[in-house]
Amino acid sequence: MTLQGRIAVITGAASGIGRATAARLADAGAAVALVDRDAEGLAATADAITQAGGQALVLPGDVGAPEAVEAAAAQVRGTYGGIDILIAAAGMSVGGTVLTTRPEDWDAVFRANVGGTWLWARAVIPSMRERGGGAIVTFSSQLALAGGRGNSAYVAAKGAILSLTRTMALDFAADNIRVNAIAPGAVETPMLARGFGRQADPDAAREASRQRHALGRFGTADEIAQAALYLASDASSFITGTTLAVDGGWLAS
Repeated sequence: MTLQGRIAVITGAASGIGRATAARLADAGAAVALVDRDAEGLAATADAITQAGGQALVLPGDVGAPEAVEAAAAQVRGTYGGIDILIAAAGMSVGGTVLTTRPEDWDAVFRANVGGTWLWARAVIPSMRERGGGAIVTFSSQLALAGGRGNSAYVAAKGAILSLTRTMALDFAADNIRVNAIAPGAVETPMLARGFGRQADPDAAREASRQRHALGRFGTADEIAQAALYLASDASSFITGTTLAVDGGWLAS
């Protein structure tokens, strides 16, 4: 799969799935614009990409801030001439049921996950239209399809992303803009480690989650990145409005 000549924006690119996806897309030939609040992490991602011969533009910023998103998108267009691909991987989780989640935490989770996806899609679609099409890959979760305990804001936000993905796919199909979601299972990332760290017995929680996957292990960030590369590339040219579960058999179990 080649992305030679394509321009890709990856949010959440400072670590985890976002970082791995940025590396995969750059290796496939795309020039990548990296977005995250973690400037130090972004710099490390960019260094790895440029040392491997790729092109990377670093854009520290908040995916939930409309003015910051518009300014960053304008910088990408000014640097590279347009945008062909959006990977909306930025997200956060706080844990908690509807009784224990604070209103401000609920709002922050929706702002980062749903708001960040919406604002970046809103910022890049006009450029994709001008260039004759594009691909948007959003990030949901297997929990949005199966449900999950003790993480109500995150699960609800990931469910909203699935609905947003489907409606965007219909709204912009005539513009040759494809919109698809990935629903990962548990993946070895800093976010997963933080989630287990919130549990009363982190080791027991980790083992229970591992066993819930039919393959008996967690995924790697690069395994999810390869799925994102597929959905961003012409190899998936007849796919839009779908959710690709990359979950180690979680939903089948």
